[in-house]
Amino acid sequence: MAVGSRTIIFVMIIAGALLMQWNIMRYAFFLSGMSDVISAGDKKSTLLRALGLVLLIFFLLGYVFTAVFGSPDFMMGGILFGGSVFVAIVLNIMFNLTDVVKNRTLEISEMLIGMIEARDPNLSGHSIYVRNLTKLLYKHLPFSLKHRINLVSLEYAALMHDVGKLAVPEAILNKPSSLDEHEWKVMKTHPDAGVKMLAPIKSFDVIMPWIKCHHERIDGNGYYGLKGKEIPLEARIICVADSYSAITMRRAYKDAKTYDEAVAILKDNAGTQFDTQLVDIFVSIPRRDVEGCMPRNVL
Repeated sequence: MAVGSRTIIFVMIIAGALLMQWNIMRYAFFLSGMSDVISAGDKKSTLLRALGLVLLIFFLLGYVFTAVFGSPDFMMGGILFGGSVFVAIVLNIMFNLTDVVKNRTLEISEMLIGMIEARDPNLSGHSIYVRNLTKLLYKHLPFSLKHRINLVSLEYAALMHDVGKLAVPEAILNKPSSLDEHEWKVMKTHPDAGVKMLAPIKSFDVIMPWIKCHHERIDGNGYYGLKGKEIPLEARIICVADSYSAITMRRAYKDAKTYDEAVAILKDNAGTQFDTQLVDIFVSIPRRDVEGCMPRNVL
């Protein structure tokens, strides 16, 4: 075989190997993000995903072995290069489909939450507002905290945090004045009720404690008596976002407070109701970004 032909074949194989290496890196990164409540699978699917990564690495070794020790012809060079291109195309299709599924699932969840909140004019848009604030607070967390949290799972916990209010009578939800002791006891059942409602969704198991504990206080005077670090970090984040939303929303029994008033309340209750570090981070976020989290239908 002529030197020029061998060079072309060698270039095709090396190009295929480099593309396969890039495919492996992209697939590994993709797998690292498949641990949220939507994309996480059972043990069988996790094993198959890992097997896919092993096979890609095996194919890459085949490229290297062929380039170093083999005597490939044009057909072999074309097959190896084309194979890496095919894998790249399949991965792109898979990545896009995964994004579509996640986006559609989120849209459906938002719609269902909107239907739930339609029962209570005081809550219209509240959960999406809390979700938006939670994502914003996450964005500004230091890496020491951020790396411990799966953003997609946190987003769904924030969106679903009040789903248990479906179990609360409308007379209590829509009462235009303060709740009495009995009504407060009923209202305080909504985190547990939410956990029970979401229990059939097995992938949501990881976010159940975050939903249940979003009304816990750092000083231990919350719904279940947990305090400090006993409260999941994700629940502490949602608590800050939920409280800011409640303070700044207009409700039948109170007017909405301003950003400055809400920030002052968060600061005054840092270390008792709220995690001090999270409050410090939240109040350091530019005001326009915080106010931009409010959905259009929140008054």
